[in-house]
Amino acid sequence: MDIGFTEELINRISILEPTSERYMSISRRQFVIGSTATAVALFNLRRSFAQQGEQFSNELKIPPLLEGKPSVNGKIYELTMQAGTSEFLPGIATPTIGFNGSYLGPTIHGRAGDQLILRVRNLLSEPATVHWHGLRIPARFDGGPHQLIEPGAVWEPSFRINQKASLCWYHSHTMGRTGEQVLRGLAGLFLIDDDESGSVGLPTEYGVDDIPLVIQDRRFQRDGRFDYPMSMHDTMMGYKGDVILVNGSVTPHFNILRQLTRLRVLNGSNSRIYSIGRDDGADLMIVGSDGSLLERPVSQRQLRLGPGERAELLIDAKANQSFRLMSYPDSVHAGPMGRGMMMGTMSDNSETFPLLELRAANFETINVSIPTKLIQVPNWLPAKSTLTRTLTLDMAMMGMGMMGRSNLSGSMGINGRSMSKERIDFEVPAGSIEIWEIRNSTPLPHPFHIHGIQFRVLDRDGAPPLPQEGGLKDTVLVDSGSVVRVITEFTRAASAEYAYMYHCHNLEHEDAGMMGQFVVV
Repeated sequence: MDIGFTEELINRISILEPTSERYMSISRRQFVIGSTATAVALFNLRRSFAQQGEQFSNELKIPPLLEGKPSVNGKIYELTMQAGTSEFLPGIATPTIGFNGSYLGPTIHGRAGDQLILRVRNLLSEPATVHWHGLRIPARFDGGPHQLIEPGAVWEPSFRINQKASLCWYHSHTMGRTGEQVLRGLAGLFLIDDDESGSVGLPTEYGVDDIPLVIQDRRFQRDGRFDYPMSMHDTMMGYKGDVILVNGSVTPHFNILRQLTRLRVLNGSNSRIYSIGRDDGADLMIVGSDGSLLERPVSQRQLRLGPGERAELLIDAKANQSFRLMSYPDSVHAGPMGRGMMMGTMSDNSETFPLLELRAANFETINVSIPTKLIQVPNWLPAKSTLTRTLTLDMAMMGMGMMGRSNLSGSMGINGRSMSKERIDFEVPAGSIEIWEIRNSTPLPHPFHIHGIQFRVLDRDGAPPLPQEGGLKDTVLVDSGSVVRVITEFTRAASAEYAYMYHCHNLEHEDAGMMGQFVVV
């Protein structure tokens, strides 16, 4: 029997918290509801975004830690890409894919200096790749579009970890299908430790006071499957979901057991930008970025995190305290080019919604020592740069011509050209220090990622980088009409056979051609 939850009715449902407007949910997005079971599940899920803490009844899942097995040649890590089903909505089975399980993958754990052997087996019925996002490794092991793993095949990259302690991750990078395969579950975390980070006094017990958070957004079809239609709107704007997952958990809570808790946050969404803050108004304490800890903690009300970016937060909790991590409207929706156009606010990150509820136990609160200095972050002097490269992000607008340069073969590109595996865009001399000037000529923000290196942000439109950008990074948000300059050193070889990529980490934009490749010679 149909319960009558029509699309129009659900879109009209008001789910504001009775005493506050701060929990305005993303449920204003449209659902296509068919079956009664899925309609009820989605309806209840949407309403739970606006309710009190007891609605966050799902315990946060913690990805298992994969330590690797010692061998004479290094630590061996076994990863299997496989299909399965997952239950995100109550009583609804969703077909998914993952590593060593049905959705997402384990957290790979290694230390600086470790030699790693990763045996990646593909038990899927489709080809896929595995990119080690944020790792400084040779291009032949990087896992870009050139390193395709066919069904039934095994890929075995081996490399030494030679970088700062950081939260990296791994995910599919299949040419033209990255967005779809990541959305279905091909992603996981890669945690690197070193002696320097271990000496500063941050929490380090994984799953107890050192907690990984993979934040994603998804849409569901009437039969429970992920909704990934790849419409023109999704291609241009990037995929946006109306259900939030954290480590694959819907409306989750985590029980804080210790006064100091470290949250390692990955924006694992395809295109959504999160502006993360606490619903109690307290500041966030930020201690790490993509590729390293910061030199000192940064305290601020909100943290803006684009797809592919990571951050580490330190929570100093009070006993019996409960609060929520929220996502607030993006303070930088679209640049001047994006306002007043047919797509409205363009970037479409204008909602307020909760991500996770944190519930502190009844522990004894003491005066804990918060480190005031963390690590020394590597840097490169602009005067040592041998070249400044300009990379302009372009997109063709529907029926409106080019935004940026012309001659794109697809709807997206960089410097006027869409991605081609058969074309090397430029060569970088090995050992050189370069400044890359990333220009955004489009109405949308773009998270820009470079493979094989970590960089420092020099400036944004001539102004100093944001305080939370003081560490090493491999992905940086470039807003509409903005120019961001980064500096780095290229020490790893890359040949034409196995080139490094640079691209927008809005995965739909990447798949549509906003990507290029370079070699280091």
